Amino acid sequence: MMKLLVVTGMSGAGKTVAVQALEDVGYFCIDNIPPVLIPKFAELVEQSEGKLKKIAFVVDLRSREFFPSLMAALRDLDRDGKITAQVLFLDATDEVLVKRYKETRRRHPLAPEGNLVEGIKEERKKLNEIKGIANIILDTSQLKPQQLKEKITGFFSDNEKQEMQISIVSFGFKHGVPIDADLMFDVRFLPNPHYVDELRPHTGQNPAVYDYVMQWPQTQTFLEKLLNLLDFLIPQYKKEGKASLSIAIGCTGGRHRSVATTEYLAEYLRNKNLSVQVTHRDGT
Repeated sequence: MMKLLVVTGMSGAGKTVAVQALEDVGYFCIDNIPPVLIPKFAELVEQSEGKLKKIAFVVDLRSREFFPSLMAALRDLDRDGKITAQVLFLDATDEVLVKRYKETRRRHPLAPEGNLVEGIKEERKKLNEIKGIANIILDTSQLKPQQLKEKITGFFSDNEKQEMQISIVSFGFKHGVPIDADLMFDVRFLPNPHYVDELRPHTGQNPAVYDYVMQWPQTQTFLEKLLNLLDFLIPQYKKEGKASLSIAIGCTGGRHRSVATTEYLAEYLRNKNLSVQVTHRDGT
């Protein structure tokens, strides 16, 4: 069966790096293809007698008036069951996108007059529908190019038995919420090690801080309910073909309670032979 991947997302979110990683794992990549041509190209590939099995199309708002036809093109692809189509959506915060554009001095496709912030705002609005059906949403705000390549390789390397990739990120609400989270849990109700003088300088990876967070009855009750929920949800997501699951755990500053909870959750899931990646966004 042919694997077809549509790579889309915000301008400046890393689509060029993603394509390079996809080429490294054997994808035939076409950049900036008009969406109306995708079904026709797929038909040609089907006639290639299996010479091309993995194809990635980069489609974004550079297509301008052609872009709205993307949803219809995706609906046309899977009619005969010979094509498996997925959508990878790359995103980043407005602040990061503005910084990247200023560093590269590129012109945003929706900001020809130079109003970059308004261009990004309009792009988010136009991409909202395709983001809603994406199989994988990846926030590249905190990722260096090599880290993004590693994530793409993990998602799309040629491994037929590859498990769903689970990423768990701890964060602080005062620094903003992760924009690519599928599930988000707030642990600010737990007793806070920040108010214990000897614990404040450390993070939730420190054994003393970790033990402090874990010792409370409300922590154990919360974890029991959270694990029961995930034990139910993860098989359902797998059944629906979800390739990745992003779980965000937040506290006030993102250094103590969220970090400890993330470490506990990651160990639990790894003991169930699941593929888990941990990021402590603010816990440094």
